[in-house]
Amino acid sequence: MEIDEKKYKKRLIEKKLEDYLSVFGAVSIEGPKWCGKTWTSLKHSKSDIYMDDETVRDMAKLDVKSIFNNDFTKKPQLIDEWHLVPAIWDAVRRECDKTTEKGNFIITGSTTLPRKIMKEQVHHSGAGRIGRLYMYTMSLYESGDSSGKASLTKMLNNTQETLNTGNVEIIQLARLLIRGGWPANINVSDNKIGLIPKSYIDSILNVDMNEETEKRRDKNKMRMLLKSLARNESSIVGNKTIIKDIEEYENSEELLSSRDTVIDYLDVLDRLHLIENQEAYGENYRSPNRVGKSPKRHLTDPSLSCACLGLTPENILKDLNTFGFMFEALVERDLRIYMDYLDGHLYHFRDNVTGLEVDAILEFPSGEYAAVEIKLGYNQVEEAKKNLLNFYNNMIKKPSFMCIIAGKCPAVIKDNETGIYIVPITALKP
Repeated sequence: MEIDEKKYKKRLIEKKLEDYLSVFGAVSIEGPKWCGKTWTSLKHSKSDIYMDDETVRDMAKLDVKSIFNNDFTKKPQLIDEWHLVPAIWDAVRRECDKTTEKGNFIITGSTTLPRKIMKEQVHHSGAGRIGRLYMYTMSLYESGDSSGKASLTKMLNNTQETLNTGNVEIIQLARLLIRGGWPANINVSDNKIGLIPKSYIDSILNVDMNEETEKRRDKNKMRMLLKSLARNESSIVGNKTIIKDIEEYENSEELLSSRDTVIDYLDVLDRLHLIENQEAYGENYRSPNRVGKSPKRHLTDPSLSCACLGLTPENILKDLNTFGFMFEALVERDLRIYMDYLDGHLYHFRDNVTGLEVDAILEFPSGEYAAVEIKLGYNQVEEAKKNLLNFYNNMIKKPSFMCIIAGKCPAVIKDNETGIYIVPITALKP
């Protein structure tokens, strides 16, 4: 298969992929279905084979080595959806052991194998031979919806300049939410952008949730779980809240059964790479015993939450509270992608006593970090400044920079009084 270079959009993961191919015998790329793993892998491979082809899959099950291309001029070889034949993992590792050559294989997977199958059919971690990369849906910078005039790296280095970026209509932000970062959806007409995310949810309910297992799960309960996660997008909620959303119980035995069901269904979504929980940050806070530990809930792309709730660009404008949570999810999706590119980490912060929250903490490889507030409208900027200054005053180790990422904002600004950057999401890049 060949990719259409004219239609292909460069992905941030490509730099890491090139680096890993020069170091490891093989590279594994994991991530949700439809996020672009195959196309990006094709761009960096010289031959390919696909496990979703039944004939190829049967051949691999009979003799896994039969699928390998032994012509070194055809390396790296892409093996797409390797998890459909779990024996491929160990076979790739053994092939890499036979040569000192690097970059022999790129293997992709959209589902993490259940623990039982991993234990029975995969016998080696691949450490030292198979480098692991994770791929997300497209950020606004990758899809061309962010100009990239504001850089997290430049803010960290204190070299970010002030400049005009132009205003973005709020309806356009709503469309970006509903469309999501799915490569196949980038150039779809505005009146059809909700179809792919809706189709994704339908696929989870009708096919994906029962893949790789003999256990049959309740479609209605999974639908209710997805709706609960969507309603709680960008929020800090425990499993108890989710259980109340989807189950009715009258005694402790029923509660335990409901809890087991929710844990199992969440595990399914996690294995499908559909959950991206944002862990808590608590380092260097003056009162560490007050720091919250619960993660912030996210589906892997805000378009999935919008699809679960039946949101459209028009009706989300009538519910600014929901719009705000979904916009926060959009920004944090992009920040997760950018920090992964920079070898950093994305967290959130909450003080359980005072209720002080910071939407995003960006931790860089150097150990430096930044505090970020996310606001849909420019009219919320003053409130965000006060919140960031409160956080700053309570930290022993101060953030290297602070930033407010907004939806409606016509420029990249550095506030003269506080030094806080104000940046439109449609201008941000790593």
